[in-house]
Amino acid sequence: MRLGIRIFLVYFLFVGLAGYFLLATVREQIRPVVRQSSEETLVDTANLLAEIVHDDVKAGTLGQSRLPQVLQAYGRRRPGADIWGLAKNQVSHRIYVTDAHGIVLLDSSGQALGQDYSRWNDVYLTLRGQYGARSTRSDPNDESTSVMHVAAPILDEGQIIGVVTVAKPNSSLQPYIDHSERRLLTLGLGLIVLGLLVGAGLSWWLTRALRRLTRYAQAVSEGERAALPYYKGGELLQLASAVERMRTQLEGKAYVERYVHTLTHELKSPLAAIRGASELLQAPMAEEQRARFAGNIERESQRLQQMIERLLDLARVEQMQALEDEQPVPLAQLIDELLHAQVVRIEAAGVQVRVRVAESVRLLGDAFLLRQALANLLDNALDFTPHGGELVFALEPAGKQVALSLFNQGEPIPEYALERVSERFYSLPRPGTGRKSTGLGLNFVAEVMQLHGGHLAVDNVPGGVCVRLWLPLRRIG
Repeated sequence: MRLGIRIFLVYFLFVGLAGYFLLATVREQIRPVVRQSSEETLVDTANLLAEIVHDDVKAGTLGQSRLPQVLQAYGRRRPGADIWGLAKNQVSHRIYVTDAHGIVLLDSSGQALGQDYSRWNDVYLTLRGQYGARSTRSDPNDESTSVMHVAAPILDEGQIIGVVTVAKPNSSLQPYIDHSERRLLTLGLGLIVLGLLVGAGLSWWLTRALRRLTRYAQAVSEGERAALPYYKGGELLQLASAVERMRTQLEGKAYVERYVHTLTHELKSPLAAIRGASELLQAPMAEEQRARFAGNIERESQRLQQMIERLLDLARVEQMQALEDEQPVPLAQLIDELLHAQVVRIEAAGVQVRVRVAESVRLLGDAFLLRQALANLLDNALDFTPHGGELVFALEPAGKQVALSLFNQGEPIPEYALERVSERFYSLPRPGTGRKSTGLGLNFVAEVMQLHGGHLAVDNVPGGVCVRLWLPLRRIG
């Protein structure tokens, strides 16, 4: 999938999800906001009516007053109002008045006259000096039949002598809620479409700029003369400058020099093994041992031949974006071969070696690079392991990663050096001789781990030092 399409899809997903959650959140707020506004109006209306009916309730003449006829006339009115494009053709308030005991004295609907409403929350709470309100469904199974009731006390010298309740069906508010939601949805979808158009334009502009840089890099790799694309500033200018610096370094062959140093370091280990085996062959020994050491020489000679043949490949390690020769590598077999190559040194030092890696374990990667990396680790571990010490190879799973670890018994690494042991040319004195190595071994291992999607970790542990090659779990099978 092209980069531009991927960028657009990510942008589309982000804008779409953000728009959806924003619209959903706002829509959820419309209904309660409209009802809160309506409730606030009902509070004012109830308190106004409480003052209007005060005298009649106190005198007990509410039923003989004009108020019942007024409320009946009010119920028959047809406002014919146009509210934000919505027609309102009938009134929807229901008004009832109760005495201090909750008995209905007046009901604009004529339904509850004389009934006891003292247990309804609007009346019950108001008679106790609290804010009285309730929302009750006419049909318990239908939310749309919910009716909002708001009450106000009728006060006489601080005493509550009655309650006025104003009720309004929530269904009368639904058209305004639906109208607001439709407008919000239209505007929201318009903004999302506009955002996607902007994202498409941004994706096209970015991929066009990257394609220019890609064509330049391809031309340079083919030895053609090409002009560096011009960018006004920002990350694209930094990227173009970095590509130009890389071109300059490649033309100067600086990278070849670095890997010549690395390979020179790598040649030391097989040469040492060949030399040790050849020295032992000069002494009298059993035929079986002689064949064993002769085999070591042959294997290490083949290893040297392989190093020479891979010189140009190693020169490109730092620039590789991915491994080119991935294959399942049997870890236990690889470790065993490395130990056989160092058997003379191991036996001379009396080092005890344990391998806790199952024979069936395979590591997906470049066999040559992995061999060289593990050979470096083993060589370092033997340098710092005291006579009669212990080496342990093991696999340590941890979530989505797994570590191939090598523990060597010995003195801990000084704290000041822990963060630098994998730096190029940084080395610590070897115990016994006091000499330092070239400082390229662990740096090479770190680069190999990066190519395999992992990393190198060196830590002090109780009794010695543990080096771990952390790799994605998908590479272990």
